[in-house]
Amino acid sequence: MTNYALPKMTAASVLPTSVTLSNSPHPSACSAFKRLLDIVGSLIGLAILAIIFIPIAIAIKLDSPGPIFYKQERYGLQGRPFTLRKFRSMVQNADDLKASVENEAKGLIFKNKQDPRVTRVGNFLRKTSLDELPQFLNVLLGEMSLVGTRPPTHDEVVHYGERHWQRLNVKPGLTGEWQVSGRSAISDFEEIVDLDLRYQSLWNPLYDIKLIMKTVFIVLARAGAY
Repeated sequence: MTNYALPKMTAASVLPTSVTLSNSPHPSACSAFKRLLDIVGSLIGLAILAIIFIPIAIAIKLDSPGPIFYKQERYGLQGRPFTLRKFRSMVQNADDLKASVENEAKGLIFKNKQDPRVTRVGNFLRKTSLDELPQFLNVLLGEMSLVGTRPPTHDEVVHYGERHWQRLNVKPGLTGEWQVSGRSAISDFEEIVDLDLRYQSLWNPLYDIKLIMKTVFIVLARAGAY
């Protein structure tokens, strides 16, 4: 199968000196088929975004002060930083308020089922996964994939060990094993890592298509989202 060249990106400076990453990314990161699937899927996703953008933007603006989009630095393939884009689902100063919210998850991930920072419109966007639509631009740019791992934040990766960094041998994805296996209902970070490594061991182009189809059903059922 023909592979395509990975884009040149600056690696993150958060990798601990005690951790050594493989020089070779997972084969999925160089798959021409997977990249073609990403391009086609992201164009479809962006077309949907264009259709519903105005009503979502108006709803966000009327619900709470602040920008329409939320942007945050995340870490992707082999620790390379990129700017993740989402519809804003929280209050404007949500990052500053994070320390005041209890983390109900276990390990290097943050989750709170009744997070007080989430707005009324944001709650709807999250349950319907509409807040994720702008990430199709990340996919089109090659920073993410349709299927992969959840892209971690800076305050997560600075605590990563060798095992945790293995999950970043693939591109981060809009969906993946975690999303189709329980999503937010899985609150133990080590279980998420297990699922990410399972994806790497099972990956093939058809497996991506299988996970995408499962994701569609899960999103329509609004299962495990908050």
